[in-house]
Amino acid sequence: MSKQRKFSAEFKRQVVEEYLSGVSTAAQLCRRHSISSGLLYHWRKQFIKNSFEADSAKEAALEERIGQLEQALGKAHLENEFLKKALHQSFNQSRKKGSSLPTTETLSKPSRGGANS
Repeated sequence: MSKQRKFSAEFKRQVVEEYLSGVSTAAQLCRRHSISSGLLYHWRKQFIKNSFEADSAKEAALEERIGQLEQALGKAHLENEFLKKALHQSFNQSRKKGSSLPTTETLSKPSRGGANS
C-alpha cells in the first residue's frame, strides 16, 4: 500500500486555477501531477467555496497552539525537575540529621523466627 501524499494549499490552488483558465484540460493536469480526476474536481469544489484560505488559517492557528503547548510542557518539565531535586535534597538532609522516621534498613532485617529471638 502506498503512502498518502499531502498537497499544499498553494499547489492545489495553482492546479485548479490552471484548470479553470482553460490552459490545460483535466486529463492533462491529472497525468502531469499524477492525481485522479476525482481529486481535481474535489479541489475545484473547495476552491469555489474558498476553503483553501480557511484551511491555511486553521493551519496557522493550530501551529500557534502547538507552540503554546510546547512552551507549557517545557515549563512543567522544568518545574518537575526542580521539585525532584528539592525533594531529594530534603530527604538527604533529614537522613543526615537522624530523622525520627523509620528507614527501610531497620525494617528489612530478616527475623530468625521463634519466641526466643
